[in-house]
Amino acid sequence: MRIGTGFLLAILSGLLWGIIAIAIAGISLTLISGLPSAPVLSAGAIAGAVSAAIIMLRVPKLRTNGLYLAAFMGAIIAMLAISFAAPFTEPFATAPIGQAIAIAIIAGAVTLANRACLNDIESGILKRYTLDVVIVRVLRGFGFVFFTVIVVLPFYVMVMTSLKSQQSLFQNPLDLSVDLKQGTGSLFNSYVELFTKFHFGRFLLISTIVSVSTVLITLAFSIPGAYAVARLRFPGQNVLSKSVLLIYLVPMIVLVIPLYSVFSQLGLRNSIIGLLIVYPATTVPVALYMLQGYFRGLPVELEEAGLMDGLGRLGVIWKITLPLALPALASVSLYVFMIAWNEFLFAFMFLDDPKIFTLSRGVVSLNSSEVPRQHLMAGAVVATIPILVIFLWFERFLVQGLTSGSVKG
Repeated sequence: MRIGTGFLLAILSGLLWGIIAIAIAGISLTLISGLPSAPVLSAGAIAGAVSAAIIMLRVPKLRTNGLYLAAFMGAIIAMLAISFAAPFTEPFATAPIGQAIAIAIIAGAVTLANRACLNDIESGILKRYTLDVVIVRVLRGFGFVFFTVIVVLPFYVMVMTSLKSQQSLFQNPLDLSVDLKQGTGSLFNSYVELFTKFHFGRFLLISTIVSVSTVLITLAFSIPGAYAVARLRFPGQNVLSKSVLLIYLVPMIVLVIPLYSVFSQLGLRNSIIGLLIVYPATTVPVALYMLQGYFRGLPVELEEAGLMDGLGRLGVIWKITLPLALPALASVSLYVFMIAWNEFLFAFMFLDDPKIFTLSRGVVSLNSSEVPRQHLMAGAVVATIPILVIFLWFERFLVQGLTSGSVKG
């Protein structure tokens, strides 16, 4: 084994992954067990460095599963030795099973991360390209882990808090474990009260009506508008095509005050109709922008053939263009639906009557000293789950629709 830039870079990679792994494990242990742990970052760093050093003892083609197992064991031994068998500052006798699992997960995580980053890397002098490859791998992995934690951690806290009782939250706010022995009735009590006492079923229905109506109104205006910009020739076509997104240059908070004044005078402020005017006004521009790019990518010869066969322009749009544009229409519909479902600013400013609250406005109404915290978190879960399921179900249409029309063919 030759010690060069490859070995030094592997040590740095191991140090980084060790710090990340023990920090995440410490946070997870605190939330799951309620143990107020403070991870010893130096122990994780040394464990990661030892794991990387063991992997680099052999050239890439001689690295076997046995070597990676040795790296795993080396990480555990180094972590326990540096921290004096207390990698989370608490004695190992305190929650021994949880700490043992956390230590094994840390060692496994740093070993797998080092393997992914250093799988084909020599320990000697590296070329500039190989050096860049390792750096990109480490940064990409760090970004993936960082953003995953940013997304998963709040969602975990939200779900677990919604399943807790008021008494358990007062006893230990850090303990977000779930006691399955209490039964489903007690476990989901917050959700039951949410729909029986706080009328969340009505909020769900209103948000569904508003979101679906916004999608239909947006498509009704954006489809002919996008087709006209993409296919027809008229004065100001290029200007209109490039300026449809100008509304997004104006912050929505700037529009709230004049709209509030105008809607109050017209009697539209505390009504669903007012939202159905504002929401499409903010979603039509982006729908126009997305659809016109897709329409431009469709073969114009198909539409010309339809015109020659006796179809009018509307017939061509209905029978030829729209069936071919289904992926784009699905992606636009999903995007508009998510905007309307999650919109809060206008709903908060315009709606005062709890009987017509949207879901986002209803969740905010739970944020008071009179409502237990677990009910607020349960409301947040109820507001998140439907849009999450819809997004995951239609994700393929969203990706296909966003990329269609970007390349002419």
